[in-house]
Amino acid sequence: MLNSIALYRAAQSFQRFHIPLFHGLWKNEGTELGYGGIAVVIHERAHIGRRVMISPCVTIGGRSGKVGVPIIEDDVFIGSGAKVLGDVHIGRGAQIGANAVVLQSVPAGAVVADVPASIIRQAKVPVRRPQPVQFKNRAVMNE
Repeated sequence: MLNSIALYRAAQSFQRFHIPLFHGLWKNEGTELGYGGIAVVIHERAHIGRRVMISPCVTIGGRSGKVGVPIIEDDVFIGSGAKVLGDVHIGRGAQIGANAVVLQSVPAGAVVADVPASIIRQAKVPVRRPQPVQFKNRAVMNE
């Protein structure tokens, strides 16, 4: 029987060799889990777009008594300890601050923080992040 430490070590080994454990979730290019996904909880039906950065201790899931789960578009940053709960839509290029609790949809290009999350800043035009370009085993940012 495997204990939690053995499971953690196995998961880290799989990640090191780029072996996906969640085939349905990680088919999106550029999606990353900060620090190897320590304490990250993601609902199996949640949709996560491309180039999403998910920091440690993040929860993405449903809410009690509600059916829907989060939909997160491309180029989103989710800070440490943030909770994205329920049938919410996170727009492209949005940024969610550390320890924010998102219970309502976030428009594209918005920066949200607080408990419950509220919009701090709204971009007029969503900013597109530079795309990494691969050159012989190293990534270079293309601006």
